[in-house]
Amino acid sequence: MKEKPSESEEPVRKLLHEWKVGAPLPPRFSERVWQRIERAQAQVRPSPLDALRAWLANVMPRPAVAFSYIVILFMVGIVTGQWQARVKTEELHSNLSQRYVQSVDPYQKANVP
Repeated sequence: MKEKPSESEEPVRKLLHEWKVGAPLPPRFSERVWQRIERAQAQVRPSPLDALRAWLANVMPRPAVAFSYIVILFMVGIVTGQWQARVKTEELHSNLSQRYVQSVDPYQKANVP
């Protein structure tokens, strides 16, 4: 959605449309501009996350690597789930043992590890 130019802007617009640059560019101007752009881009270091994303973008189109990546993530998930289940089971077993001892002999102190 364009707005109509106000009356005060109209003379400025006309003047800008009529303006022509007559001075020639210095020699090798465009080459130096591109060199400055390349230097500026070379100075910008990608973050580790950006480097990882770029590496994954280059590697994942290969089916063998993608399959290996999925299998590794799946195995890490299984191992992590088993480890957490074992910890929770031990906590539950300990808690139930203490409850059983207290239900048989309510005056006996439960062993708290």
